[in-house]
Amino acid sequence: MTVLVCGGAGYIGSHTVRELLDKGREVVVADSLVTGHRKAVDERASFYWGDLSDEAFLDVVFRENDIDAVIDFAAFSIVGESVTNPVKYFENNIGSTLCLLKKMNEYGVKHIVFSSTAAVYGEPEVVPITESDRTLPTNPYGESKLCVEKILKWFDNAYSLKYAVLRYFNAAGAHISGKIGEDHKPETHLIPIILDVALGKRDKISIFGDDYPTDDGTCVRDYIHVSDLARAHILALDKIMAENISVTYNLGNGNGFSVKEVIETARRVTGKEIPCDIAERRAGDPSVLIASSDKLTRELGFEPEFNTLEKIIETAWKWHSTHPDGYKDR
Repeated sequence: MTVLVCGGAGYIGSHTVRELLDKGREVVVADSLVTGHRKAVDERASFYWGDLSDEAFLDVVFRENDIDAVIDFAAFSIVGESVTNPVKYFENNIGSTLCLLKKMNEYGVKHIVFSSTAAVYGEPEVVPITESDRTLPTNPYGESKLCVEKILKWFDNAYSLKYAVLRYFNAAGAHISGKIGEDHKPETHLIPIILDVALGKRDKISIFGDDYPTDDGTCVRDYIHVSDLARAHILALDKIMAENISVTYNLGNGNGFSVKEVIETARRVTGKEIPCDIAERRAGDPSVLIASSDKLTRELGFEPEFNTLEKIIETAWKWHSTHPDGYKDR
């Protein structure tokens, strides 16, 4: 089987590429390298540099490879930026994916795993969140992902394109080998920013709001290890190809940790002080996002291997402490 991984040079994409290769799949990576890293792509994969909005580029990829299925990670994903620059997010996250889907249909590729987000839920009415709960995004990033989910439904209806939508909660950690990990410019994710403080690259970590309706006043999130995410993608792909159905799953651990709890855990793992202060809330941040992963467990038999916050942060610390400048160190 040959799988096209769009955005395969990114954080989650590169881990999924490695997981696919380790399981004996052939992998083709397409990435613009706007946010991804060429050094993150396993050398066993074929690599194409280009943008999904470029139909001529996609024609080359599909003509030169016998693609059986697609996993799509390619998107901009910074919540705050999406609020201030929604045009960028709607043009890229919706437009580029629509171009990809058109080419899949043209070349007869009928299965896709789509990287969605818990941001499609917005401010949840019930916690933990289930796949059938209301979707009402509070930021353009979540809105762009929800729009693609709806497009996928209509492509299934019209063209029998089967999909797995995976709604991520907070991806974290790094490959157990320490060879690939998280490297964003700029970095907006909580755990790598905290570890930058532990490394002395930042003076402190700012907590954006301590007046949320949570136990300690800071936002609560569900963290899932990036390698567990990668495994879930393959399980979902195998299911939709074997059964020729479309499915939607939450991807999380089912446990929530506040910003303050994450900082305390990082202090224990690293042995560093990690100073922090309180800043104003960020626009578009829901107070609590925790997944119900019951459907994923029931239908795919999925169980996270990295099932504690300590385990997740330990792998992240292994990567960041040996690659303080990310892929520039390689």
